[in-house]
Amino acid sequence: MAPPPVPSSRPRIERIGHRGAPREYPENTLPAFERAIQRGADGIELDVHVTVDGIPVVHHDPDVPPDSSGARTTRALARMTWAEVARVELAPGITIPSLAQVLEAVGDRAMVYVELKGNNSERATLDLITAARARCAVHSFDHTAIAHAARLAPAVRRGILFDEYPHDIDAAVRDAAALDVWPEWKLIDATLVERVHARGGRVIAWTVNATAAAEELIRLGVDGLCGDDVRLLPK
Repeated sequence: MAPPPVPSSRPRIERIGHRGAPREYPENTLPAFERAIQRGADGIELDVHVTVDGIPVVHHDPDVPPDSSGARTTRALARMTWAEVARVELAPGITIPSLAQVLEAVGDRAMVYVELKGNNSERATLDLITAARARCAVHSFDHTAIAHAARLAPAVRRGILFDEYPHDIDAAVRDAAALDVWPEWKLIDATLVERVHARGGRVIAWTVNATAAAEELIRLGVDGLCGDDVRLLPK
């Protein structure tokens, strides 16, 4: 009789679909998020701006791009109404969704990580999140926005993004009233992970698109991996 399998001592790593599944569908769209969940994502990551009439919409850039026919010109999301945004097709039959539509579609199947992108997007986004049944957290490169989010909705989990190695991670986390730290994956080392864990926070790496890199990050002790194809991320 074969011996029983030895249980793995490695903690489970959260696998997060970066803007859904952008290698298969247009990023930040309902089909992209649905495919990421089908592929086994524990969470999805998305970007939010707020329209002129106060509706959080899911799109990375602050502008709506022109279409190939030239019938649509570049327009700022912050100057458009939700009715106008909802008519924009990114691909045939695929439109820019509202955050409410995404949260309704995802339900409780995955964690939703919302990056605050637009100016003054905190209140409308957090009002929606706190009223929804979905599991959500917010994060941003704008650390002052995260500090504001802490005052508006202290129960919502918060994170801060880095594209450069943080000079003083303890001060950055404290000043933003954050828990999670989201560094670009190449910046992560054992010291950074240890400092964040010592404060009771988590380290989530972005954007991880190679299994070998993911394995090294797991060895360093990260808590989450955010990538364009969750099938490349070890469980």
